[in-house]
Amino acid sequence: MLPSIDSGNPWLVGVGLNAILLGLVWIAPKKLLTPAGLFHAWILGVIVWGTLGWQGYLVVAFYFLVGSGVTRIGMAQKEAEGIAEKRSGARGPENVWGSALTAALCALGVGVINSGFLVSHPQSLVPNPVSLLVLGYVASFSTKLSDTSASEVGKAYGRSTFLITTLQPVPRGTEGAVSLEGTLAGVVASIAIACVGWAVGLIDLLGIVWCILAAFIATNLESVIGATLQSQYTWLTNELVNILNTFIGAIAAIVFAWLWSAIG
Repeated sequence: MLPSIDSGNPWLVGVGLNAILLGLVWIAPKKLLTPAGLFHAWILGVIVWGTLGWQGYLVVAFYFLVGSGVTRIGMAQKEAEGIAEKRSGARGPENVWGSALTAALCALGVGVINSGFLVSHPQSLVPNPVSLLVLGYVASFSTKLSDTSASEVGKAYGRSTFLITTLQPVPRGTEGAVSLEGTLAGVVASIAIACVGWAVGLIDLLGIVWCILAAFIATNLESVIGATLQSQYTWLTNELVNILNTFIGAIAAIVFAWLWSAIG
């Protein structure tokens, strides 16, 4: 399914619109982004609007607003326990790209194909590459919102948290910990943003299924990474794990769709 791009120059629209919207975010009472985070979010917004139009922009905006809101759930309690996000949840550049690098690459891939740059190679190894990249775009945000919701709701409301690799009880906020409350919140979040992607015409109904499955797999794999590798390697930061998480989610959804089309 191909997104329709706005008439006129979408890149210029993206430049102006992002400047206005992020200006409003800057003057808002609750600081959702740091000054550097605002600039990087502006770059991301321009890329998305320029390649996927308002449809893609609405998906990233939904992720940003809901993800920021979920992060602030039980903030006072989480700060008292030392398990809250730094800067009271305000996103910096590392958070912007940790969450959206995979999505930005998918969007740029769509832009390259739609620009005709690959016109000399019409026979692609992948059927409907634009549709698959758009699916990967939505799935990456479905995965990230699932992860954010599972983590933040689990830290705030998880009655019992268990290490995913051993199922032994651990304190809330432990890397690799999961809870029933957090897991359910993550599934609901992945459904919500996948439905947004469907509502604006980026993916079809089957795409919602692929996004939900991919998000569930990637979110749990991230917990495994947190419980094992992240504690062993200091360079494996949360932001790098987030990039890996969204990449797994995007690839999983693309593979599901590709295999389904091959079977069909």
